[in-house]
Amino acid sequence: MSRKYKFLNQEGLYFVSFATVYWMDIMVREDYFNLLINSLDYCRKNLGLQIFCYCIMPSHIHLIMRASDNNPAQVLGRFKEFTSKALRKSIADNPQESRKEWLLWMMERAAKKSSNVSRSQVWQHHNKPIELWSPEVIEQKVSYIHANPVVAGFVAEPWHWKYSSAIDYSGGKGLLEIDFIDG
Repeated sequence: MSRKYKFLNQEGLYFVSFATVYWMDIMVREDYFNLLINSLDYCRKNLGLQIFCYCIMPSHIHLIMRASDNNPAQVLGRFKEFTSKALRKSIADNPQESRKEWLLWMMERAAKKSSNVSRSQVWQHHNKPIELWSPEVIEQKVSYIHANPVVAGFVAEPWHWKYSSAIDYSGGKGLLEIDFIDG
């Protein structure tokens, strides 16, 4: 993996993105979105994850984050490990999930291609962390994250996407408590 995609400064503020295997649209049901929101909240309250900006899309997540214990890779690894198992179980147990067999088969297929996953894989391995070093870069990444659902055609305004911190930056209250970026 390239050095530019590693957490070089453990204390740094980072933009991270990670996607589902094969860019599958898994988060299309309220239960799946809520599972991720609750897991991010757990990491925030119990593992020292500071979340400054986020957006959960059907196939991927964007965050601006910092780990207060200077362990960003470990915190994201725990989040991805837990949500992989929880999403797989939620899909398998959901009688309304019309794509159940296909989703589970794709997750198993991805795991067979991976050297360090044995049974099922939900997330791609990389997080593509980019350290945010200036107010201009931070502003660019916040705008990019919040515009994601608009660009995808899901909503007309960023603050209309409820699985995003855009509403918090617009004066409202979102689903997940965040730490605001000063400035």
